[in-house]
Amino acid sequence: MPVPAAPGGGGGAGRAVLWAVVGAVVASAAWAGGVFLLGRGDNADLRGYSTPSNLCTGADYSSFKDEYPNDDSSPLHNSLKSNALDESYCSMSLKKTTSSYGDAYLTMQMDLHKKTDPAAEFTALWKNYRKSHSGYDVEIVKGIGDEAYLVSNDTTSGTTSGSIYATLAVRDGWMTYTMQFTEYRTTYNSDTSPPDLSEVRDWLKSDTKSTLEQTKD
Repeated sequence: MPVPAAPGGGGGAGRAVLWAVVGAVVASAAWAGGVFLLGRGDNADLRGYSTPSNLCTGADYSSFKDEYPNDDSSPLHNSLKSNALDESYCSMSLKKTTSSYGDAYLTMQMDLHKKTDPAAEFTALWKNYRKSHSGYDVEIVKGIGDEAYLVSNDTTSGTTSGSIYATLAVRDGWMTYTMQFTEYRTTYNSDTSPPDLSEVRDWLKSDTKSTLEQTKD
């Protein structure tokens, strides 16, 4: 906005009053503009997603069913809805037909970030996972959300030691979703023919795509 020129000559009190008024007007305009700009950034880009109250029933993990047909009778799940964050979480064991105990474990979590854009922190965490976790591979996955990373690690030796770990992490707008598979091979584990890591990667991609589609309004 145009600012009037300072009056010349005497009248110090008059000049002080005038500049106080001008300063107040300019400050008010700047504050209003700032609020307007900040308000535009406060609109959360949730892309139509909603978090299920029970992610164990709201997520798709059907790709794992052929390998692990026995359902977990008591999977762990919880959810949160607040002004800043909606979150839904599920953790379950995966069992083969002949198993009494879990042969592998599946964990899923969906977060809707309502106040802050998670993009920068999400990229820093998952794209650079190898920098803080040695021995892990990071694959950039195209075609799922705005960005997705598949982090995996295989320390198995034969069928009686080590573990397979794989997590697919996705960000779509201000929504983040992770699906994690873990399988531990020990002498107590009766599973003598576990899946290959390449199979697990494919299952995570397929089921994550399906889950994100069915959790959109």
